[in-house]
Amino acid sequence: MSNTQLQDCVRENLEAYFRDLNGTEPSDMHGMLMRAVEKPLLQAVMVQAQHNQSRAAQWLGLNRNTLRKKLIEHGLAD
Repeated sequence: MSNTQLQDCVRENLEAYFRDLNGTEPSDMHGMLMRAVEKPLLQAVMVQAQHNQSRAAQWLGLNRNTLRKKLIEHGLAD
């Protein structure tokens, strides 16, 4: 999947979200989106990195301690 395809997927889902709101004001959309995508991102990267946290952190552009904290937050730590 290219970046364009991923962006299109996100955009389409956000458009559906707004339709589902049916005129109701949204709130904390940034937090909602981050919670929705961060866990599957971490899961996929950890699998591809063969659960090597140093490698996964490098791929993600995160400090290893930050990655560890996020893994714990999402219940993905060993």
